[in-house]
Amino acid sequence: IGTARELGDLKENAEYHAAREQQGMVEARIRDIEGRIQNQVIIDVTTIAHTGKVIFGTTVEIANVETDESVTYHIVAEDEADFKLGKISVGSPLARALIGKEEGDVVAVKTPSGVIEYEIVEVRHI
Repeated sequence: IGTARELGDLKENAEYHAAREQQGMVEARIRDIEGRIQNQVIIDVTTIAHTGKVIFGTTVEIANVETDESVTYHIVAEDEADFKLGKISVGSPLARALIGKEEGDVVAVKTPSGVIEYEIVEVRHI
């Protein structure tokens, strides 16, 4: 904003107005993050008794019933999700289908290419 202010008359200074708008968006994002931090609850899934049931925070190995291809996902909060690292959001269609199910259960997940069935191979609390 200081640099844009040096460019002259503020009424007709597009750089100044763009910088102010950007500052407002950054401040709104900061408030959003601060609000999320205040409402966070830390869940240590290793302290929860292992029942074989899929819950928030567990790591789940599933196998495609049709292809027998196996994959492992960690069910995390939306802010932590990173598909490349095997972390899926608790709100994702796959996680919603898995939550509450147990090892050995078969779940059907609607995908853009159709319904895929997965068997829950193992649930880990790590």
